[in-house]
Amino acid sequence: MAVEMDLTGAIGAAVDRNRDATTHLLLDLVAAPSLTGREAPTALLMKRECERRGLATKSWSATAKEMAGYEMHVGEQARYRNRPNVAAVRKGAGGGRSLILNGHMDTVPVGDPALWSRDPSGEIAGGRIYGRGSCDMKGGLTTILAALDALDACGITLRGDVTVLATVGEEDGGLGALSSVLRGYRADAVVTTEPTNLRLIPAHVGSLVFRLTITGRNAHAAMRDAGVSAFEKFVPIFHDLQAFERERNETQHHPLFDQYPNKMPINVGVVHTGEWASTVPDRLVAEIRTGFLPGETMEQAQQAVIDRIMAQANQDPWLREHPPAIEWFGGQFESADTPVAEPICQAIIAAHETITGQRPDIAGMTGGADMRLFQRFGGMPSVMYGAGDAIEAHAPDESIAIDDLLTATKTVAQLLCDWCGVA
Repeated sequence: MAVEMDLTGAIGAAVDRNRDATTHLLLDLVAAPSLTGREAPTALLMKRECERRGLATKSWSATAKEMAGYEMHVGEQARYRNRPNVAAVRKGAGGGRSLILNGHMDTVPVGDPALWSRDPSGEIAGGRIYGRGSCDMKGGLTTILAALDALDACGITLRGDVTVLATVGEEDGGLGALSSVLRGYRADAVVTTEPTNLRLIPAHVGSLVFRLTITGRNAHAAMRDAGVSAFEKFVPIFHDLQAFERERNETQHHPLFDQYPNKMPINVGVVHTGEWASTVPDRLVAEIRTGFLPGETMEQAQQAVIDRIMAQANQDPWLREHPPAIEWFGGQFESADTPVAEPICQAIIAAHETITGQRPDIAGMTGGADMRLFQRFGGMPSVMYGAGDAIEAHAPDESIAIDDLLTATKTVAQLLCDWCGVA
């Protein structure tokens, strides 16, 4: 026990001493552009940082040929070239369990800069690091590298191998994570350091996107009753989708999600209709996202949506004759669920408790993530744990608390010792 306490204390001290270096690493990552589809600057930085730490590092871009047959899972890509993923291996001495530490490099756009009070390309203020990607999830990538730095500072050799995966395209389906699995990267478990607010997240909902097209009939606005407004035909369907959302939340349950009032949100994100104010619109196209819990398959969730929309449409004489069209597009996120009894979950619980003195909260996540790809296509237990609150993600003034970043770093370093074994 004394040896374990000395090890934990040494890890904590090393992380604390390295606070400035960890902070500046995250600032460098935030400053490197990495919009989804254009991740190369951050990938080059990650590759350089991994090589500087002596890790056996490879880099590659996924190809259209490689993804053939998987488009439903990761979406069709506008481009494949110059979107490098990075894999870096810290070989163990042997005899221990292996672990993949995964994080995505891509970010969403900054949005309107006028809505930011801090520099989107990186700024420190009030004990927080601001900037696009600071929370989602360059803070997670920093956690991984800083945890390895702590082990090196303490002279710790692990028994099991550690693989760092920095991947592209998570925000749009998970291209890089799937490519990593297809290229044979495997371990006894996977931890993705997404911003979980230092909670253990062993499950996430599925997330489907579809395009709904409703056909009406044009007429001059002065003769509106002679036409059929596609917009007016959409309104009852929209209201029924809201009722559908409420009903699913009331009737479907999972212990890791029942804490959320709306665990399966349905969101109408895009609506296009009409071309002229004085013309009755004959076409409406809506792009909609819906969630579903672990335990329901993607196909079952899709069919439930289809059945509900068509049942509502059949109540309208026009739509019975001109039924809406439903098209599934983009990356369809399956759900993921790793039992809390799994060794990797118990190891994270123990590591967090060792570092903080408290058992971490355990919950499901109401959005999709890359962990599903490691689970389904790699057959690996996969969970999420990291610093940062997801409410900051994609928002103006996105930020992460430096103290939480260091806590996550200590926990991941402790996890590596516990999981992989110390030689």
